[in-house]
Amino acid sequence: MDAILKIEREEDIAILTLNRPDALNALSRALVADLSEALRSLSADDSLRAIVLTGAGRAFCAGVDLREMSQDDGAIEGFAWHGPDSLFAIAHACPHPIIAAVNGFAITGGLELAMLSDFIIASDKAVFADTHARVGITPSWGMTQVLPRLIGLNRARQMSLTGEFVDATRACDWGLANEVTTAETLLPRAKELAHLIAQTDPTTMRRIRGLIIEGADLLRPEALKRETQVFDTHMAGSVSMESVARGRDSATKRGKAQVSGE
Repeated sequence: MDAILKIEREEDIAILTLNRPDALNALSRALVADLSEALRSLSADDSLRAIVLTGAGRAFCAGVDLREMSQDDGAIEGFAWHGPDSLFAIAHACPHPIIAAVNGFAITGGLELAMLSDFIIASDKAVFADTHARVGITPSWGMTQVLPRLIGLNRARQMSLTGEFVDATRACDWGLANEVTTAETLLPRAKELAHLIAQTDPTTMRRIRGLIIEGADLLRPEALKRETQVFDTHMAGSVSMESVARGRDSATKRGKAQVSGE
């Protein structure tokens, strides 16, 4: 029997694939437990640099497994909806950037799962929706706070209050997804971006990522002050002008190759 969560490793990146295609990768208690454990384990792996999260079949994730809940009165209590053991907290504590490669339906809890990532790449087959108000469950994994920060208050209201489905093109236009690819090129593109992250200086990348995450919850003057503090700490450490020059030359060389199409 195939695992409900596939874990693959390619050099210094990992690919996690939700593998319940017949159930549209709905989040059963077992799948949430496996995903939580995988993220904990990968978080402790210092040789890892980035994670790609995707789904098998025609869905990324259709949200919490409502069929399991309807068949088991204790299923609702079986989820760690919030707190340090929740999937939300475990994903946010992961020190490695997570790229969501959304291949199909990302609905309600599935949309929240995608938004736990650092950013989203969408297939042209992707569809996004928040149906919490329709199914009668109040969000607990950040929908009411993360979605408005990504796409703006009014668009978030439109999605969450209507339950309307949003296609990949509109999701990209609204800022929910960073880019749209074909179904065939989605995973290769997500892996390419993960490998680009893996090529950066790990200390600097983690500090920049941390500043972006911290700054989202701070007023601008406080966020700028925090950036200055991290800069001073970094410069007082092992930074050398020689290493900076090497990094600049490498980035310039890659930029020129991209522009010329090499």
